Amino acid sequence: MSEETTKRDVKNHLLFECAWEVANKVGGIYTVIKTKVPVTVQEYGDRYCLIGPLSYKTAPMEVEAKEPEDPHFAATLDSMRSAGVKILYGRWLIEGNPWVLLFDTGSQYSRLDEWKGDLWNLAGIPTPPNDHETNETIVFGYIVAWFLGEYAARSMDVAVVAHFHEWQAGLAIPLLRKRHVDVTTVFTTHATLLGRYLCAGSVDFYNNLQYFDVDHEAGKRGIYHRYCIERSSAHCADVFTTVSHITAYESEHLLKRKPDGVLPNGLNVVKFQAMHEFQNLHQTAKAKINEFVRGHFYGHYDFDLENTLYMFTAGRYEYRNKGVDMFIESLARLNYRLKKANSKTTVVAFIIMPAATHSYTIDALKGQAVTKQLKDTVTEIQNRIGARLFEHAIRSNGVMPSPDDLLSEEDKVLLKRRIFALKRNALPPVTTHNMADDANDPILNQIRRVQLFNHTSDRVKVVFHPDFLNSNNPILGMDYEEFVRGCHLGVFPSYYEPWGYTPAECTVMGIPSVTTNLSGFGCFMQDLIERPQDEGCYIVDRRSASVEESVNQLTDNMFSFCAKTRRQRINQRNRVERLSPLLDWKNLGIEYSKARQLALRRAYPDAFYGPNGDAEEEEFEFSGMERMMPNSVPASPRFRMTGIATPGDLGTLTEEMQGLSTSDYRGTHWPATEEDEEEGYPFPLVMKVRSRASSVYSGASTPGGGRSNSLSENDLRKADAALSSVSQFDGPATTPTSATTVNGVNGRH
Repeated sequence: MSEETTKRDVKNHLLFECAWEVANKVGGIYTVIKTKVPVTVQEYGDRYCLIGPLSYKTAPMEVEAKEPEDPHFAATLDSMRSAGVKILYGRWLIEGNPWVLLFDTGSQYSRLDEWKGDLWNLAGIPTPPNDHETNETIVFGYIVAWFLGEYAARSMDVAVVAHFHEWQAGLAIPLLRKRHVDVTTVFTTHATLLGRYLCAGSVDFYNNLQYFDVDHEAGKRGIYHRYCIERSSAHCADVFTTVSHITAYESEHLLKRKPDGVLPNGLNVVKFQAMHEFQNLHQTAKAKINEFVRGHFYGHYDFDLENTLYMFTAGRYEYRNKGVDMFIESLARLNYRLKKANSKTTVVAFIIMPAATHSYTIDALKGQAVTKQLKDTVTEIQNRIGARLFEHAIRSNGVMPSPDDLLSEEDKVLLKRRIFALKRNALPPVTTHNMADDANDPILNQIRRVQLFNHTSDRVKVVFHPDFLNSNNPILGMDYEEFVRGCHLGVFPSYYEPWGYTPAECTVMGIPSVTTNLSGFGCFMQDLIERPQDEGCYIVDRRSASVEESVNQLTDNMFSFCAKTRRQRINQRNRVERLSPLLDWKNLGIEYSKARQLALRRAYPDAFYGPNGDAEEEEFEFSGMERMMPNSVPASPRFRMTGIATPGDLGTLTEEMQGLSTSDYRGTHWPATEEDEEEGYPFPLVMKVRSRASSVYSGASTPGGGRSNSLSENDLRKADAALSSVSQFDGPATTPTSATTVNGVNGRH
């Protein structure tokens, strides 16, 4: 290692986070970046800067332009501007207000051919001429590598860490490595390119992962050049991470590098937090959905809304990957079982997935119109009856008015006309829009196949809304967040889901959800909580079960949910909502800190280890990171745990990690105060507590109990020795260790 690199200050290092979706909303990574910003700013302050492409549609409204305060930073930008690079630098106007650096890729397209040739000579990565997305990736990658290389050469006194998300931003990593630029790199893949393409086709993906000829499969699908960029980014980074263990398993086989750790996606829980109000918000939002249902099913509205449950699935229109095929099949079986059981419960299942449409259907618009007309008429008649009732009562001398005195003939005629307008010969429509290709739409074709046509006899009704939800919608005028709060159950039986923000959002809003063990979120919850179904997080087995078994399991989950009483559903929403802190960036952001520290340890070992390879005394501190209390209920469970909600300590982010098992998961460290100890919660959250010593302690706690202590193996050995000595006596045990305590640990069972 050169003398120059050892001079860099690793403790107060700078962090650049690079992604295609910085101030540029395209997909889910925008949510990851934006919601994580507050905790990263809390840790780094002004030593943190985001890098992304300059989108003139959105960036000028989202970024407040400023000049850099760091002279090296300013000199680097001036040098690049003089070479023709257009740059926007300033504050991103979101919570946390971070620094952001945006490059206009269009300003350097003149160098594209030169950079493509250099990429082939430097890394052997081929590039076709007409792939616009790859061209953008190459230009952006070269500009970012240019900036980081020049800045690292100017600022020699501080270490620089660059964290890249996905292959569109990752091209700079092999460039920095080949040029020996002194920048420490971390690469996070949120989903592999090849994984998405393979799962979109009808292949048995997870059972054949180790058998795929990756080069052949990528070439057959015309994405070999993109795959090369992604794979080189993974191999050249100092630390390679994924968002879940299921994606880590996939990445190991498709990208041929075992990830160094898992960085789960969190949420800014404060945004969704409603304290004790979340139950009231559910009631308010449900009333709006009720209004839509009355209008949509007019003429066939013969079911009781008090006994109606709203289930939904939402996301990108990926018919198979998102498990819509399994959802519809399970709805058909649920319909049969509810009818067979003579259930009075009605299920309205919403499918919210944007597709190509022309406009709203006339039937859907008419339903809302005639319902509103009837409501206005009833309100008008109600006001007139009220006036007549008051007038009659004040002059009646004790004589009660008859209905004929209150309801005039004119009112009766008007009311009859409105009621007759509600007559309908056709069935309520399945879809709210005119589809662009109705005959070939896979969702509609499966609904036709299972014959869920919203008949009066059907206990399961289906509404397919092929568009995003927003409050200006003339049919279902609700934002997505408000709609989720009004539903009873979210169903996301995905086959390919590297993380899964939709069930996570349901959880923090207190809505039970169904997911699978092939989604990152499902694996996360399954590894963290002993019985996730008791906490309102149902997990369908799609990994080891057949399709038939998985469909039946999903049907069973939905059928058992329909059998719950209203009080049981309220209790379950309480239990779901208290899981929010597990998904908060204030907990999960620490995993990013550990990944960055591991990268620095690999890049600058002399700064962390002594001359003999011994670790330095000073440990890394996660400065500025706070734990978050679960606000809606008393803190529960009350365990004294040392780990957090993600792979335990630094040991899970090292080269020595041998397997991609989930045995390193530990429970969240829940802070306890004196006030918390006074309150009890009737349903303790049973966390899985695992250590490398395979502790026998299960993580269970008695309802409303205080702090519980875990027994270490040393304690158990001492207990065995004590009991052995006791067994030598014929009479009752009298040794001090045999009665109530073993080495000071309470011996209650």
